[in-house]
Amino acid sequence: MKKQLKVILSGGGTGGHIYPAVATAEALKALLGEQVEVMFVGAEGKMEMDKIPALGYRIVGLPVAGLQRRLTLSNLLLPFKVAKSMRLARKLLREEKADLAIGFGGYASGPLLKAAQKMGIPTVLQEQNSFAGVTNKLLAKKARKICVAYDGMERFFPKEKIVHTGNPLRGSFGTSVDHAAALAHFSLSGQKPVMLVVGGSLGSRTMNDMMKAHLDRIVAEGKMEVIWQNGKYYDKEMEEFCNGRDMTGIWRGAFIDRMDYAYEAATVVVSRSGACSVSELCLVGKPTLFIPSPNVAEDHQRHNAMALVNKGAAEIVSDSEAIQRAIGVVEEMMSNSEHLASLAKNIRSLGLADSAERVARIALEEIKDYRLEIRR
Repeated sequence: MKKQLKVILSGGGTGGHIYPAVATAEALKALLGEQVEVMFVGAEGKMEMDKIPALGYRIVGLPVAGLQRRLTLSNLLLPFKVAKSMRLARKLLREEKADLAIGFGGYASGPLLKAAQKMGIPTVLQEQNSFAGVTNKLLAKKARKICVAYDGMERFFPKEKIVHTGNPLRGSFGTSVDHAAALAHFSLSGQKPVMLVVGGSLGSRTMNDMMKAHLDRIVAEGKMEVIWQNGKYYDKEMEEFCNGRDMTGIWRGAFIDRMDYAYEAATVVVSRSGACSVSELCLVGKPTLFIPSPNVAEDHQRHNAMALVNKGAAEIVSDSEAIQRAIGVVEEMMSNSEHLASLAKNIRSLGLADSAERVARIALEEIKDYRLEIRR
């Protein structure tokens, strides 16, 4: 009997694929300790090649690339890159003596998971979005289990393979946070409702333009306070815009180092609707206005948002209308305490705090010949 289990996790291109994989790796280690060794496979030159080693994990990059939406040299070379990636994936799986492969979507996971399936190595998929990605749809037929976060995923996957786990998240969202400390962290008074605007690590042009259009009025009227995360990419521009302006009741920055404080302070959250953001908001149970990004594959952010809107768990404004309409919608939400309470109750009911452990346990169940001593 092997003394140590070897699990290879693959997915990348965006944080929405990478961090659920890392959360699952952490859950595997928590469950099995030294009984398991985990490593990652990603795409050469993509963000996972920097992010994963920084978190202390080993990663191997494959030369796989995604299909561009226009005729490019990269597209012409794609079949050769895929073929080479498949050869390298098979070699890696043999050398590592892998017992299990878990895929988290994105083209980076395709060759590794496909090679594992051809070699008879158990594979499990995790789909973060309500509209399944191309890679996971292609891999679904031979996957043992498919872990999902939304209802209705039998549109894309075999019903008998689907397990509802939620999206694995890193960190402790939804845990108790001191409200006064949260307000003090952003120098807010606590005498007015708070709007949290979250534009992501790089930032959102639409959300920043929305704030630029309404900032002076928000301050002049004094009906709300604001936590405005403008993102790294736009930080200098937003700093220049705000210089010399009255910023009473406004906190602005490129990053938020304490998202738990930001969520606790917020009365209403304005956010994109990427899979991880949606899952975080379900755990913290905050009334939310989603502004889905239009610049994503299969328009999946709109599908993610509508899955909550249709359950009375969120509001939505399109990206094209956000600059004109979003602040007004937030003000309407804040003026209706019953509606806020209903939104909070409904979105909280959709949160799953132990998603990473669920995915880890489901994946481990596919290894039939290994006696696991699970810690808890």
